[in-house]
Amino acid sequence: MKRLFAAVKIHPSPEFLKTYNSLKSGLKFSRITWVNPENIHITLKFFGETEEKRIPDISRVLKEVAARHNSFTCELVNVGIFGSSYSPKVIWFGIDRSEPLKKLGIDVLQSVEKIGWEPDRQNFVPHLTIGRVKEVPDKHLFQRIIEEHKKTWMQEVSVQEFHLYESTLLREGPVYKIIESFEF
Repeated sequence: MKRLFAAVKIHPSPEFLKTYNSLKSGLKFSRITWVNPENIHITLKFFGETEEKRIPDISRVLKEVAARHNSFTCELVNVGIFGSSYSPKVIWFGIDRSEPLKKLGIDVLQSVEKIGWEPDRQNFVPHLTIGRVKEVPDKHLFQRIIEEHKKTWMQEVSVQEFHLYESTLLREGPVYKIIESFEF
């Protein structure tokens, strides 16, 4: 079994890292598991624990999806949270000019559904998870820091491919290995 997901890799710009580090520093009194900048990605589909014999079918379908799309650009903007402001679960960076990304994500989800993957419970909402919130002792400080960064522009991203990753969970954090890349 391999823990798999399909995603677009993001290479953080200096502006991205400035915002990321500012959030991390401002929220240092909260317990947050920050995504390592090397691992930043936009998830298209999380497959989870997958039998290795299913990988060729997944690869075939993802190749077909890639053939139906063209490269595009989008922008990383805004900081937000999933969950409520009093019980935040995830800190994310938003994505503007994301229509081609939405179409790609929906195509991936619908295509893998045809080979037996359950549909996701939620609609595809392009975003970058940058932190998973475990505990927030000072909710007002947390809300203020998020609000200060809410309308931040971070970078333009040129998307020319996406990848099928294997994720290995280690004590120090996940390690991602590209199994296959799918160019547009």
